[in-house]
Amino acid sequence: MEEEPGRAGSGGVLKILFWGTPLFALPCLRALGEEGHEVVGVVTQPDRPAGRGRKLTPSPVKEVAQEEGYPVLTPERPRGEAFMDEVRRLEPELSVVVAYGHILLPQVLEIPPRGSVNVHASLLPKLRGAAPVHWAILRGHEITGVTIMRMVEAMDAGPILLQTPEAIGPRETATELGTRLSEVGAEALVEALALMAAHALEEREQDQEEATYAPKVDREMARVDWSRPAREIGWHLRGLDRVPGAWTLLDQEPVKLFSPTPDPDQGHGREPGTVLPGVGEGELWVACGEGAVRIDEVQPPGKRRMATRAWLQGHALEPGSRFE
Repeated sequence: MEEEPGRAGSGGVLKILFWGTPLFALPCLRALGEEGHEVVGVVTQPDRPAGRGRKLTPSPVKEVAQEEGYPVLTPERPRGEAFMDEVRRLEPELSVVVAYGHILLPQVLEIPPRGSVNVHASLLPKLRGAAPVHWAILRGHEITGVTIMRMVEAMDAGPILLQTPEAIGPRETATELGTRLSEVGAEALVEALALMAAHALEEREQDQEEATYAPKVDREMARVDWSRPAREIGWHLRGLDRVPGAWTLLDQEPVKLFSPTPDPDQGHGREPGTVLPGVGEGELWVACGEGAVRIDEVQPPGKRRMATRAWLQGHALEPGSRFE
């Protein structure tokens, strides 16, 4: 059993400082309020330019926090005595961190008497880092999940409080998986806090030798390497769905590709990246290093994502054309 400093409020209610920024964090923030915990404040990233007009836009977490009337802190960097004094004035018992976007210093993690816990979208110690949802698919994992862990100075290395495994669907994208895991994470967080309030949590140290890492994904690494097997290209397109979006060049123009169906028996030895016969019937098959992959959605430069069939009706693409 873990030794908990301090005592929870009446009926297991905790005074929580929530840290989060993107949509992924919203189910956890909402779940805390629905379970009756007292959210004493929310820390999120500052407003950032967004959209074509580059207008300063609040984070999804900030928008919801303001709707709920929670005090909001938006430091450029979550450090320094002035910031820590603001946190202390909120008198949190516990910090809950969900995709906040900055590494927190030990002196910040230790301000609440019960410390700080994190909701991480993998089964730690696998896939530590910024993009565990993307890399679970990019590496062809069949199982992932959510870990509730106690935070320490090292990245995603703290003791495990609770884990919930989840299967990855054979066609599931990072966008879909991230949405599902955000809800799973909220349920796991509520369960972990109930156990914490009851002094019934058993912490388990991570096996550091089993750790793998999930670094940030970016546009450069999102380019499709057609020399890879069809199955791996399918992982690539699904794992980078929507943001940043897997892309390739066609006539020196970047085209984003989505909704793949790999087939190891297609391709017939054609050069990787070659468009196969069938394109005239509205299907886009592309040869890979092994096999071929069918692409059901594309996003041409400057246009919206669309069905491949619709794109082909307005784009003269012939068998033998090549993606690069």
